[in-house]
Amino acid sequence: MKHRLNIIIGSTRPGRAGPIFGEWLESFAREHGKFEAALTDIAAFHLPMLDEPHHPRLRKYENDHTKAWSKAIDAADAFVFVAPEYNYFVAPAIVNAIDYLLHEWRYKPAAIFSYGGVSGGLRAAQSLKPLLTSVGIMPIPEGVALPAYATLLDKDRAFHPSEQVQGGAKTMLDELLRWSEALKALRAAA
Repeated sequence: MKHRLNIIIGSTRPGRAGPIFGEWLESFAREHGKFEAALTDIAAFHLPMLDEPHHPRLRKYENDHTKAWSKAIDAADAFVFVAPEYNYFVAPAIVNAIDYLLHEWRYKPAAIFSYGGVSGGLRAAQSLKPLLTSVGIMPIPEGVALPAYATLLDKDRAFHPSEQVQGGAKTMLDELLRWSEALKALRAAA
């Protein structure tokens, strides 16, 4: 059975580019063939700023949006965060979505597909990694960074990745699978 990969679109901003990159990555992951890929758009869950009265470690969720988010994340074996850079940092929607849960994240690897200006979102990726480890996610070193991302979209806002981007995405998915397989026993024991 294939490992389930949740490709998490981390921006909720109107006019965002995250869905463009997320959809491309989902298609690429399906062609890669080693994961059951699922697009997971934070915006679709309508998560307000953390509004659960109980700490996530208790798993006593009261809100339907939290229960749906928990179910989506719990089903995954691995993640790719499609992460824009906002003000030299990761998007607040990602931070909020991660803070909603705890156990659902544990013992799962994650890669980061970042995009931004001149840095390609690398500052966002680096700021995200400590948060991921704090909830038990293993962020892997391999990722994809898209500098000047707007120049990579055509007039119809379609993404046509270079061979370098495709090669980086393949390496990222190969490594993510290795980590997912290695952490499988820990997930089963939890």
